[in-house]
Amino acid sequence: MTDKKTRSGKLRSIPTAGKKFPPLREVTPETQLEIRSTPAEEMNLYPLDTFEYEYPGSPIEINFTSTEFTAICPFSDFPDFGTLRIRYVPHRRCIELKSLKLYINSFRDVKVFHEHAVNKILADFVEACDPLEVHIEGDFNVRGNIKTVIRASYHREPSKKAPARLARN
Repeated sequence: MTDKKTRSGKLRSIPTAGKKFPPLREVTPETQLEIRSTPAEEMNLYPLDTFEYEYPGSPIEINFTSTEFTAICPFSDFPDFGTLRIRYVPHRRCIELKSLKLYINSFRDVKVFHEHAVNKILADFVEACDPLEVHIEGDFNVRGNIKTVIRASYHREPSKKAPARLARN
């Protein structure tokens, strides 16, 4: 369901099941400013590189902190600043640090909401290295007297082992 304004200005719900919609484009009523996030296919983010973790089955925890995360606010077109904290347990691959730095820095020209940035980073991180678990926190600087902290996590589903074969007599 989605809401639609009637002539009286009241909102009413209309069914949306099964319908495809163009990318979200919003305009603020007061200022008529367009709110447009950069579509994922236009973000041009640096790829995350990985290397083999030589001790699978021996869990370790890896922590990264980047104090200079920057992206563009889709509403105001001003830069947003924050600290990213990434904590993960590798499965078979580890993230290479230089590629992580370049990946994070590539958000500088991207219009993205804080919530979407953290979820995009989580999705790309999981896709790149398939960790056992990962926790990402975006601790964004105060904006308009409001402090924003976004957290997202992923836990790898345990692999299903083949059932043991029964011995025949």
